[in-house]
Amino acid sequence: MRSEVPETPLAVMAKPVGSRCNMRCAYCYYLDKGKYSENKKQTRMSFDLLEKLIRQTVAASPGPVVSFTWHGGEPTLAGLDFYRKALELEKKYLPKGWEAWNNLQTNGLLLNEGWCRFLKENRFDVGLSIDGSMEVHDLNRRLPNGAGTFERVSASIRRLRETGVEPDLLCTVNAVSQEKPLEVYRALRDTGCIWVQFIPVVIRDARGGAAPGSVTPEGYGRFLTAVFDEWVRHDLGVLDVQLFAEMARIMAGGQASLCWMSPTCGHVLIAEEDGAVYSCDHFVDPEHRLGTLHEGSLARMAGGEFQRAFGLGKREKLTDECRACPYLRFCNGGCPKDRFGLSAEGQPGQYWLCPGLKAFFAHAQPVLERVMAMSAQGKTSPEIMAAL
Repeated sequence: MRSEVPETPLAVMAKPVGSRCNMRCAYCYYLDKGKYSENKKQTRMSFDLLEKLIRQTVAASPGPVVSFTWHGGEPTLAGLDFYRKALELEKKYLPKGWEAWNNLQTNGLLLNEGWCRFLKENRFDVGLSIDGSMEVHDLNRRLPNGAGTFERVSASIRRLRETGVEPDLLCTVNAVSQEKPLEVYRALRDTGCIWVQFIPVVIRDARGGAAPGSVTPEGYGRFLTAVFDEWVRHDLGVLDVQLFAEMARIMAGGQASLCWMSPTCGHVLIAEEDGAVYSCDHFVDPEHRLGTLHEGSLARMAGGEFQRAFGLGKREKLTDECRACPYLRFCNGGCPKDRFGLSAEGQPGQYWLCPGLKAFFAHAQPVLERVMAMSAQGKTSPEIMAAL
């Protein structure tokens, strides 16, 4: 019912094959989530559940654009017929004048010509994971037999672009890549793609701290600063880096579109292959299980007391250091999953990557202010880069 539509637009990240994947990435946080499935063995979301998912997502949306993000695990393992069925069901349930926006987040291994044509013809946005150069990528992103995947992933990027699909590149920043920011960034730039996201890898150890393989706060700050300096002096107007674009949006008076940068969260639910619905991609566990697609509406789950408290907790549980921080508007305390550090006063719950982000924001903000001022004066990107 439209009366159930939440005040803040709801987004759903669908996991059609659960945590199943054809890669074994060293830093993967999702591969073991299949242990929570009600199915003895994860297979593929049934068409019955798929229909419930699409019907409930449309019902919970204010329209006229309804977002569907297909994630994993590796969502292409569901097969093309699954997505053909999804498109058929979207057309069935979308009100007149509405449209669906489909986003596929993939490792790229299965993207042959047939997949690329399908994605192009049906206007899918594609996010593709690659960790920069071959040396860095193949250290972590491997097949189950241990073989590297860089060449296959790079071929998929070329295939997508040749078909007319411009993929967004998702690159992790980890213990290895933090030491090679320009090598990583330039390798991504050389693909010809125009949108890059950098995702920090933070793995928790048994004691609740950061495990080996995680990016360090200082390393993260140095990485972002080096990439920013390269980008703003050489690639302004050529490609966009998500974090830099979000900073500029906020500085211009807008709102961040990334959940970890927003004041509150909890608006992106997870729908697993068995129909279970969870609070967040990083909180797939029994404590954050909101219900199932069989039991009730996504709108009710999103608007329930537990999920509201989960989302508001991002703002309400800020440390005193965060509340007093001059850069609070940019990160709003960071992702709750990584709030295991101590503030300067020893208060628990500080965003672990805070020191690195502070250093980066302090470096980048005045430069972005200059860039935005020159842009407002009508200067072109080449003129701005020359001035810098």
